[in-house]
Amino acid sequence: MNKKNVISVKKLNKIYSKKSSNPIYAINNLNLDVQEGEIFGLLGPNGAGKTTFINILAGTVIKSSGEVNVWGFDLDKNPRQVRASIGIVPQEVNLDPFFSPRNLLELQAGLYGIKKKDRITDTILKLVSLEDHANSYARSLSGGMKRRLLIAKSLVHQPPIVILDEPTAGVDVELRKNLWKNVKSLHEQGVTIILTTHYITEAEEVCDRIGILNKGNLVALDSTKNLLSKIQTKKVKFKLDKNIQIKNNQLDSLKIANASENEITLSYDKNRIKIEEIIQLIKKENVKILDISTDDGDLEEVFIGLTKN
Repeated sequence: MNKKNVISVKKLNKIYSKKSSNPIYAINNLNLDVQEGEIFGLLGPNGAGKTTFINILAGTVIKSSGEVNVWGFDLDKNPRQVRASIGIVPQEVNLDPFFSPRNLLELQAGLYGIKKKDRITDTILKLVSLEDHANSYARSLSGGMKRRLLIAKSLVHQPPIVILDEPTAGVDVELRKNLWKNVKSLHEQGVTIILTTHYITEAEEVCDRIGILNKGNLVALDSTKNLLSKIQTKKVKFKLDKNIQIKNNQLDSLKIANASENEITLSYDKNRIKIEEIIQLIKKENVKILDISTDDGDLEEVFIGLTKN
């Protein structure tokens, strides 16, 4: 069963200095669909266009051309409905220090025109584990609590789509773990999640599909599984009973990645060498193989390969 697209972008451009001879494309002819209920990761180096894209969806940056459709609403014709369909969690923590979480959520709900009887402030505070600090000043909250409060603010109008811009940038491991717990809880409730992140391993673990932007261009768009399958270089590590001498290219594409006492790690092109051939090569050195471990590569290799130019 095909899922519906909750965000559909066609031929989207954002051009700066259009009148100059060298216009700058922050977004260049972007075509992108995000499906209902998925966790979609948008990756890219600094200046790739990620934040520009999010700001276009939020209505804070005007696109130069193209079509943007969110939850069935056209951005040009129904900007208010588009904004109501999205909750955005910014990277920067910007909270009034003298407001409590409850006050901030009530104020946010008022800005969206939500009637008091329809507000779900207590439910949201419980969702992000801030119910015990509902009436504390924001300035007294820990860094982790402030991050969770930003997520809470994005949920007051119950949007079907939540966008998190670098949600774990500059936070410690424990806080990162708690934030992902909150994100997964939202996802379990049917909310579509879009996130930008520099932590590629996180995207690899939590995202269903990934798009990679580079200099405003979408250079990859696929499931995480399919992107990982494109990695050609693999590594194999041998633990041996004694040292051996293996040379680079002793087999086609075979390279020594690391060598230490009684251990050697070799890299190879999986399309040109079979691991059985490497094992036979090692055995010819008259050594005993004590252990073998393989590394199939990770999403970072794909990312670097697509954005290095």
